[in-house]
Amino acid sequence: MGDTRDDEAVVIGGGVIGLTTAVVLAERGTRVRLWSPQSPHETTSAVAGGLVWPYRIEPQEQALDWSVRSFRHFSWLAEQPGTTGVRLVRGSMPGGSPPPEWTALTGTPPRTPLVDMQTYLPYLVARFEAAGGRWEQRAARSLAEAAAEAPVVVNCAGLGARELVPDPSVRPVRGQVLVVEDPGVEEWYVVATGGASETTYILPQPYGVVLGGTAHDGAEDRRPDPATAEAIVRRCAAVDPRLADAKVLEHRVGLRPFRPRVRLEAGRLPDGRGGTALCVHNYGHGGAGVTVSWGCAVDAVRLVGPATGE
Repeated sequence: MGDTRDDEAVVIGGGVIGLTTAVVLAERGTRVRLWSPQSPHETTSAVAGGLVWPYRIEPQEQALDWSVRSFRHFSWLAEQPGTTGVRLVRGSMPGGSPPPEWTALTGTPPRTPLVDMQTYLPYLVARFEAAGGRWEQRAARSLAEAAAEAPVVVNCAGLGARELVPDPSVRPVRGQVLVVEDPGVEEWYVVATGGASETTYILPQPYGVVLGGTAHDGAEDRRPDPATAEAIVRRCAAVDPRLADAKVLEHRVGLRPFRPRVRLEAGRLPDGRGGTALCVHNYGHGGAGVTVSWGCAVDAVRLVGPATGE
Protein backbone atom coordinates (compact mmCIF):
# COMPACT_ATOMS: atom_id res chain seq x y z
CA MET A 1 0.00 0.00 0.00
CA GLY A 2 1.51 3.30 -1.09
CA ASP A 3 1.31 6.66 0.62
CA THR A 4 -1.49 8.89 -0.66
CA ARG A 5 -1.81 12.62 -1.12
CA ASP A 6 -5.01 14.66 -0.97
CA ASP A 7 -4.53 15.92 -4.54
CA GLU A 8 -4.08 12.46 -6.13
CA ALA A 9 -6.53 10.48 -8.25
CA VAL A 10 -6.50 7.12 -9.98
CA VAL A 11 -8.45 6.86 -13.23
CA ILE A 12 -9.28 3.30 -14.24
CA GLY A 13 -9.60 2.71 -17.99
CA GLY A 14 -7.47 3.80 -20.94
CA GLY A 15 -10.16 4.21 -23.60
CA VAL A 16 -11.44 7.55 -24.81
CA ILE A 17 -13.63 8.10 -21.71
CA GLY A 18 -10.83 7.37 -19.24
CA LEU A 19 -8.22 9.31 -21.20
CA THR A 20 -10.42 12.39 -21.62
CA THR A 21 -11.39 12.39 -17.96
CA ALA A 22 -7.73 12.00 -16.98
CA VAL A 23 -6.79 14.95 -19.21
CA VAL A 24 -9.40 17.24 -17.65
CA LEU A 25 -8.36 16.19 -14.14
CA ALA A 26 -4.64 16.62 -14.80
CA GLU A 27 -5.04 19.97 -16.54
CA ARG A 28 -6.79 21.42 -13.50
CA GLY A 29 -3.84 20.45 -11.28
CA THR A 30 -4.73 17.03 -9.90
CA ARG A 31 -1.94 14.43 -9.73
CA VAL A 32 -3.42 11.68 -11.89
CA ARG A 33 -2.38 8.08 -12.39
CA LEU A 34 -4.19 6.27 -15.18
CA TRP A 35 -4.46 2.50 -14.89
CA SER A 36 -5.12 0.45 -17.99
CA PRO A 37 -4.16 -3.13 -18.85
CA GLN A 38 -4.15 -2.15 -22.53
CA SER A 39 -2.37 0.51 -24.52
CA PRO A 40 -4.73 2.99 -26.24
CA HIS A 41 -4.50 1.29 -29.65
CA GLU A 42 -5.73 -1.97 -28.06
CA THR A 43 -8.90 -0.50 -26.55
CA THR A 44 -12.40 -0.54 -28.00
CA SER A 45 -11.99 3.18 -28.66
CA ALA A 46 -9.30 2.44 -31.23
CA VAL A 47 -11.87 0.55 -33.32
CA ALA A 48 -14.36 3.44 -33.32
CA GLY A 49 -15.29 4.96 -36.66
CA GLY A 50 -14.93 8.37 -35.02
CA LEU A 51 -18.06 10.19 -36.20
CA VAL A 52 -19.27 12.58 -33.52
CA TRP A 53 -22.97 11.77 -33.40
CA PRO A 54 -25.03 10.44 -30.45
CA TYR A 55 -25.67 6.74 -31.14
CA ARG A 56 -26.86 3.89 -28.89
CA ILE A 57 -26.66 5.79 -25.64
CA GLU A 58 -29.19 6.44 -22.88
CA PRO A 59 -30.68 8.60 -21.46
CA GLN A 60 -31.08 10.52 -24.72
CA GLU A 61 -31.78 13.96 -23.24
CA GLN A 62 -28.68 13.88 -21.05
CA ALA A 63 -26.63 12.34 -23.86
CA LEU A 64 -27.59 15.23 -26.13
CA ASP A 65 -26.30 17.74 -23.58
CA TRP A 66 -22.99 15.86 -23.27
CA SER A 67 -22.78 15.61 -27.07
CA VAL A 68 -23.41 19.31 -27.67
CA ARG A 69 -20.73 20.30 -25.15
CA SER A 70 -18.27 17.79 -26.60
CA PHE A 71 -19.02 19.00 -30.14
CA ARG A 72 -17.79 22.46 -29.22
CA HIS A 73 -14.49 21.08 -27.92
CA PHE A 74 -14.02 18.87 -30.97
CA SER A 75 -14.65 21.87 -33.21
CA TRP A 76 -11.78 23.62 -31.44
CA LEU A 77 -9.56 20.55 -31.85
CA ALA A 78 -10.41 20.50 -35.56
CA GLU A 79 -8.39 23.70 -35.98
CA GLN A 80 -5.26 21.48 -35.77
CA PRO A 81 -6.28 18.29 -37.61
CA GLY A 82 -2.71 17.10 -38.18
CA THR A 83 -2.02 17.11 -34.44
CA THR A 84 -5.38 16.04 -33.04
CA GLY A 85 -6.80 13.84 -35.80
CA VAL A 86 -10.08 15.80 -35.69
CA ARG A 87 -11.60 17.24 -38.87
CA LEU A 88 -14.95 18.87 -39.61
CA VAL A 89 -16.44 16.87 -42.49
CA ARG A 90 -19.73 17.15 -44.37
CA GLY A 91 -21.99 14.17 -44.73
CA SER A 92 -25.52 12.85 -44.82
CA MET A 93 -27.78 10.68 -42.71
CA PRO A 94 -30.83 9.72 -44.79
CA GLY A 95 -33.87 9.07 -42.66
CA GLY A 96 -32.24 10.57 -39.59
CA SER A 97 -34.08 13.21 -37.59
CA PRO A 98 -31.62 14.80 -35.16
CA PRO A 99 -32.99 17.13 -32.49
CA PRO A 100 -32.89 20.87 -33.23
CA GLU A 101 -30.07 21.45 -30.73
CA TRP A 102 -27.87 19.13 -32.80
CA THR A 103 -28.93 20.55 -36.17
CA ALA A 104 -28.08 24.03 -34.90
CA LEU A 105 -24.48 22.86 -34.49
CA THR A 106 -24.07 20.74 -37.61
CA GLY A 107 -26.07 22.79 -40.10
CA THR A 108 -27.77 21.37 -43.20
CA PRO A 109 -26.20 19.43 -44.80
CA PRO A 110 -24.52 18.37 -41.57
CA ARG A 111 -20.88 19.16 -40.94
CA THR A 112 -19.64 17.32 -37.89
CA PRO A 113 -16.32 16.29 -36.33
CA LEU A 114 -14.84 13.08 -37.73
CA VAL A 115 -12.07 11.74 -35.51
CA ASP A 116 -9.11 9.66 -36.67
CA MET A 117 -8.66 7.55 -33.56
CA GLN A 118 -5.17 6.42 -34.62
CA THR A 119 -4.03 10.03 -34.21
CA TYR A 120 -6.47 11.19 -31.55
CA LEU A 121 -5.73 8.63 -28.82
CA PRO A 122 -1.94 9.31 -28.89
CA TYR A 123 -2.79 13.04 -28.85
CA LEU A 124 -4.80 12.55 -25.66
CA VAL A 125 -1.97 10.55 -24.08
CA ALA A 126 0.54 13.29 -24.93
CA ARG A 127 -1.76 15.98 -23.57
CA PHE A 128 -2.29 13.96 -20.39
CA GLU A 129 1.44 13.46 -19.83
CA ALA A 130 2.19 17.12 -20.61
CA ALA A 131 -0.14 18.02 -17.74
CA GLY A 132 1.85 15.80 -15.38
CA GLY A 133 -0.29 12.67 -15.64
CA ARG A 134 1.24 9.22 -15.38
CA TRP A 135 0.13 6.23 -17.46
CA GLU A 136 0.50 2.82 -15.80
CA GLN A 137 -0.10 -0.42 -17.71
CA ARG A 138 -1.96 -2.08 -14.90
CA ALA A 139 -5.24 -3.91 -14.43
CA ALA A 140 -7.32 -2.97 -11.40
CA ARG A 141 -8.30 -6.13 -9.53
CA SER A 142 -10.92 -4.18 -7.58
CA LEU A 143 -12.05 -0.63 -6.91
CA ALA A 144 -10.79 -1.07 -3.35
CA GLU A 145 -7.28 -1.66 -4.69
CA ALA A 146 -7.33 1.78 -6.29
CA ALA A 147 -8.94 3.36 -3.22
CA ALA A 148 -6.01 2.11 -1.14
CA GLU A 149 -3.64 4.17 -3.31
CA ALA A 150 -5.50 7.45 -3.84
CA PRO A 151 -8.28 9.41 -2.13
CA VAL A 152 -10.11 9.73 -5.48
CA VAL A 153 -10.94 6.92 -7.88
CA VAL A 154 -12.61 7.53 -11.24
CA ASN A 155 -14.03 4.36 -12.76
CA CYS A 156 -13.99 4.57 -16.56
CA ALA A 157 -13.63 0.84 -17.09
CA GLY A 158 -16.23 0.55 -19.85
CA LEU A 159 -17.21 -3.07 -20.43
CA GLY A 160 -14.79 -4.04 -17.66
CA ALA A 161 -17.19 -2.49 -15.14
CA ARG A 162 -19.26 -5.69 -15.38
CA GLU A 163 -16.71 -7.50 -13.23
CA LEU A 164 -14.95 -4.57 -11.55
CA VAL A 165 -17.98 -2.96 -9.87
CA PRO A 166 -19.61 -5.53 -10.47
CA ASP A 167 -22.44 -4.21 -12.68
CA PRO A 168 -24.41 -6.87 -14.58
CA SER A 169 -26.43 -4.19 -16.42
CA VAL A 170 -23.39 -3.47 -18.64
CA ARG A 171 -23.44 -5.57 -21.79
CA PRO A 172 -21.49 -5.67 -25.05
CA VAL A 173 -22.85 -4.52 -28.39
CA ARG A 174 -20.51 -6.02 -30.99
CA GLY A 175 -19.42 -3.83 -33.87
CA GLN A 176 -17.56 -5.02 -36.97
CA VAL A 177 -16.05 -2.72 -39.60
CA LEU A 178 -13.44 -2.89 -42.31
CA VAL A 179 -11.04 -0.35 -43.73
CA VAL A 180 -10.56 -0.08 -47.49
CA GLU A 181 -8.41 2.06 -49.75
CA ASP A 182 -10.06 5.40 -50.45
CA PRO A 183 -11.38 5.62 -54.04
CA GLY A 184 -12.07 9.33 -53.57
CA VAL A 185 -14.75 9.52 -50.88
CA GLU A 186 -15.02 13.05 -49.49
CA GLU A 187 -18.19 12.96 -47.38
CA TRP A 188 -19.44 10.58 -44.70
CA TYR A 189 -22.68 8.67 -45.02
CA VAL A 190 -24.62 6.95 -42.24
CA VAL A 191 -27.88 5.03 -42.05
CA ALA A 192 -28.37 3.73 -38.52
CA THR A 193 -31.41 3.35 -36.32
CA GLY A 194 -31.11 2.85 -32.60
CA GLY A 195 -32.14 -0.79 -32.44
CA ALA A 196 -30.92 -2.12 -35.79
CA SER A 197 -28.34 -4.93 -35.75
CA GLU A 198 -27.04 -3.93 -39.19
CA THR A 199 -26.07 -0.40 -40.18
CA THR A 200 -24.50 1.26 -43.18
CA TYR A 201 -21.80 3.85 -42.81
CA ILE A 202 -18.97 5.21 -44.90
CA LEU A 203 -16.40 7.31 -43.05
CA PRO A 204 -13.41 8.76 -44.96
CA GLN A 205 -10.31 8.81 -42.78
CA PRO A 206 -6.70 9.75 -43.63
CA TYR A 207 -5.69 6.06 -43.59
CA GLY A 208 -8.63 4.79 -45.70
CA VAL A 209 -12.40 4.55 -45.65
CA VAL A 210 -14.10 2.87 -42.69
CA LEU A 211 -17.07 0.78 -43.82
CA GLY A 212 -19.64 -0.48 -41.37
CA GLY A 213 -21.25 -1.84 -39.58
CA THR A 214 -23.01 -4.04 -37.07
CA ALA A 215 -24.59 -3.70 -33.63
CA HIS A 216 -25.08 -7.21 -32.28
CA ASP A 217 -26.42 -6.89 -28.75
CA GLY A 218 -24.82 -9.31 -26.29
CA ALA A 219 -22.30 -10.77 -28.78
CA GLU A 220 -18.73 -11.02 -27.49
CA ASP A 221 -16.76 -12.69 -30.30
CA ARG A 222 -13.89 -10.38 -31.27
CA ARG A 223 -13.00 -12.32 -34.43
CA PRO A 224 -14.04 -10.68 -37.73
CA ASP A 225 -16.67 -12.69 -39.58
CA PRO A 226 -16.00 -12.93 -43.37
CA ALA A 227 -19.68 -13.15 -44.28
CA THR A 228 -20.45 -10.07 -42.21
CA ALA A 229 -17.61 -8.19 -43.92
CA GLU A 230 -18.95 -9.11 -47.35
CA ALA A 231 -22.43 -7.93 -46.39
CA ILE A 232 -21.01 -4.62 -45.16
CA VAL A 233 -19.21 -4.06 -48.47
CA ARG A 234 -22.41 -4.84 -50.41
CA ARG A 235 -24.41 -2.33 -48.39
CA CYS A 236 -21.78 0.39 -48.76
CA ALA A 237 -21.22 -0.30 -52.48
CA ALA A 238 -24.94 0.16 -53.05
CA VAL A 239 -24.40 3.74 -51.84
CA ASP A 240 -21.03 4.32 -53.57
CA PRO A 241 -20.23 1.72 -56.31
CA ARG A 242 -16.52 2.67 -56.19
CA LEU A 243 -16.28 0.80 -52.88
CA ALA A 244 -17.21 -2.58 -54.40
CA ASP A 245 -13.67 -3.30 -55.58
CA ALA A 246 -11.70 -1.17 -53.11
CA LYS A 247 -8.73 -3.02 -51.61
CA VAL A 248 -9.40 -4.20 -48.05
CA LEU A 249 -6.72 -2.94 -45.67
CA GLU A 250 -7.98 -4.13 -42.29
CA HIS A 251 -10.83 -5.83 -40.44
CA ARG A 252 -11.81 -4.56 -36.98
CA VAL A 253 -14.14 -5.72 -34.22
CA GLY A 254 -15.00 -3.85 -31.03
CA LEU A 255 -17.42 -4.36 -28.15
CA ARG A 256 -19.38 -1.23 -27.27
CA PRO A 257 -20.02 -0.96 -23.49
CA PHE A 258 -23.78 -0.41 -23.40
CA ARG A 259 -25.81 0.22 -20.27
CA PRO A 260 -29.53 1.10 -20.01
CA ARG A 261 -28.33 4.43 -18.60
CA VAL A 262 -24.84 5.89 -18.53
CA ARG A 263 -23.56 5.73 -14.97
CA LEU A 264 -22.11 9.10 -14.01
CA GLU A 265 -22.33 9.49 -10.25
CA ALA A 266 -20.24 9.59 -7.09
CA GLY A 267 -20.05 7.27 -4.09
CA ARG A 268 -17.62 6.21 -1.38
CA LEU A 269 -15.23 3.26 -1.08
CA PRO A 270 -13.35 1.89 1.93
CA ASP A 271 -9.70 2.85 1.58
CA GLY A 272 -8.27 0.04 3.70
CA ARG A 273 -7.07 2.46 6.37
CA GLY A 274 -10.32 2.94 8.26
CA GLY A 275 -11.48 5.79 6.03
CA THR A 276 -13.11 6.16 2.64
CA ALA A 277 -12.17 7.31 -0.83
CA LEU A 278 -14.36 9.15 -3.29
CA CYS A 279 -15.35 7.00 -6.29
CA VAL A 280 -16.79 8.63 -9.39
CA HIS A 281 -18.28 6.25 -11.95
CA ASN A 282 -18.20 7.27 -15.62
CA TYR A 283 -19.05 4.29 -17.83
CA GLY A 284 -21.73 2.66 -20.00
CA HIS A 285 -21.58 5.01 -23.01
CA GLY A 286 -22.54 2.44 -25.65
CA GLY A 287 -21.76 3.57 -29.19
CA ALA A 288 -21.23 7.23 -28.28
CA GLY A 289 -18.11 7.23 -26.13
CA VAL A 290 -16.20 9.56 -28.43
CA THR A 291 -19.24 11.75 -28.99
CA VAL A 292 -19.95 12.46 -25.30
CA SER A 293 -16.39 12.18 -23.98
CA TRP A 294 -15.67 15.82 -23.16
CA GLY A 295 -19.09 16.59 -21.68
CA CYS A 296 -18.95 13.48 -19.47
CA ALA A 297 -15.36 14.19 -18.44
CA VAL A 298 -16.20 17.71 -17.27
CA ASP A 299 -19.20 16.44 -15.29
CA ALA A 300 -17.12 13.64 -13.75
CA VAL A 301 -14.44 16.12 -12.69
CA ARG A 302 -17.10 18.36 -11.13
CA LEU A 303 -18.06 15.40 -8.94
CA VAL A 304 -14.40 14.98 -7.99
CA GLY A 305 -14.11 18.66 -7.04
CA PRO A 306 -14.92 18.59 -3.30
CA ALA A 307 -12.42 15.80 -2.70
CA THR A 308 -9.51 17.94 -3.84
CA GLY A 309 -10.56 21.19 -2.28
CA GLU A 310 -12.21 22.82 -5.31
